[in-house]
Amino acid sequence: MKPPRNWVYRIVALLVAFILLFVMLRWFEHSQVYHPDRNLIATGQELDRPFEDARFKASDGTQLHGWFFPCDQDSARTRLVDLVCHGNAGNISHRLSLCRALLATGVNVFLFDYRGYGLSGGTPGEEGTYLDGQAAHHWLQAKGFQPGNIILFGESLGGGIASELALRETVGGLVLQSTFSCIPDVGAELFPWLPIKWIATIKYDTCLKLPRLKIPVLVMHSRADTLIRFHHAEKNYSIANEPKLMWELKGDHNESVSDERHLTAGMEQFLQLIEKRQLSGGVARDSASTNSSNKIQP
Repeated sequence: MKPPRNWVYRIVALLVAFILLFVMLRWFEHSQVYHPDRNLIATGQELDRPFEDARFKASDGTQLHGWFFPCDQDSARTRLVDLVCHGNAGNISHRLSLCRALLATGVNVFLFDYRGYGLSGGTPGEEGTYLDGQAAHHWLQAKGFQPGNIILFGESLGGGIASELALRETVGGLVLQSTFSCIPDVGAELFPWLPIKWIATIKYDTCLKLPRLKIPVLVMHSRADTLIRFHHAEKNYSIANEPKLMWELKGDHNESVSDERHLTAGMEQFLQLIEKRQLSGGVARDSASTNSSNKIQP
């Protein structure tokens, strides 16, 4: 009986090596995109105002958790709500300063955790986070908000989720705060020695979606952002449809919302743009949509 040929062992060894490499690459990609934290460092009561602890389900049955903060009763914007899609790290308990800045504009605010984050069940993934965003949108509708009065606020990774949500659901506006053009573009900049654009399976392709959106868009970004460079914001802004607004933030990636008043000022201008559009029947006829002062705010 002839012994097995060496080429059989070599093929098996190559197959095993390929499988291991594939698994390692997928693990590496997932670990770079998602940094969930299960522990809440706050309860929501820290803002010293009424709030609702929300429990709801995604369409695939995943249990989700969020906090709803109603606006002040005397606000002129009780019909409007910001739906916050947060960044890739931590959970909603790390976003109370952002929530406070948004509430200062007189709107309601709803923050939720994606699957795998905070008290939400499951494991994060691109399609799963899209389903989570839709579930949060549906929760707000069940609470009585008209879809056109729901404003999506996407923070960093959340901008990629919010832009997809704006395609799947009716919304009144989209905010991209410190958001990338797409995940492979960021990965190629952070790991130039890897063929990221060839092997990436997680996309969150914001630029692919923006040209298809016919809603007001606000791009907020800092020139000092060393993680997601300012040119991502410039690209997103350039391909977004009118009406649109660029608002320049300050500080590095995780510091850009530390100046709450400055962020509130940018959101206030955006809300005024949305309100003018709503008054005109959904057609952006106001001069702000074409005025050069909309390009970059100091």
